[in-house]
Amino acid sequence: MKNIVLIGMPGAGKSTIGVVLAKTLGMDFIDSDLIIQHRENRLLQDLIDEVGMDKFLDIERKSIKSIQNEGAVIATGGSVVFREDAMAHLKQNGIMVYLHVPYEEIKRRVQNITTRGIAKKKGYSLRDVFEERSPLYEKYHDVKVNWQEQSVEEIIDAIIHAIPQIKLKK
Repeated sequence: MKNIVLIGMPGAGKSTIGVVLAKTLGMDFIDSDLIIQHRENRLLQDLIDEVGMDKFLDIERKSIKSIQNEGAVIATGGSVVFREDAMAHLKQNGIMVYLHVPYEEIKRRVQNITTRGIAKKKGYSLRDVFEERSPLYEKYHDVKVNWQEQSVEEIIDAIIHAIPQIKLKK
């Protein structure tokens, strides 16, 4: 079975949806941000502050390329789309699901842009990050799920119905 790879903005709910989707489908769950934190023995924001955005993206790429699982739900960091080879690795054995959340909702959900571990260029606002990344999420997705006011369960159902290959484990 292919992996289900969740991409989207910070605050889009990739980790939240990922855990519930994995439980629903009887799949493993992988959070790439946690892989980075474990490997580097630092919080994401501390790492970004210490090494800068470009070096962080290289560390993220290496962590992504270390994922060799099959049949897992993978929640990626929002910046994964900046490294084409990392995306190619994920796409090789994965269905890319873009959790699209409108900017105003992202703004409501993400209150801590300076401490959350968001890889961004110096001086960039949350809107700048949103506008820079949105075309990349559009470029890489196989399935796009719009999430505004639906419940987690409704989003899980939307993902399951959007991917015909998904077979619920009994």
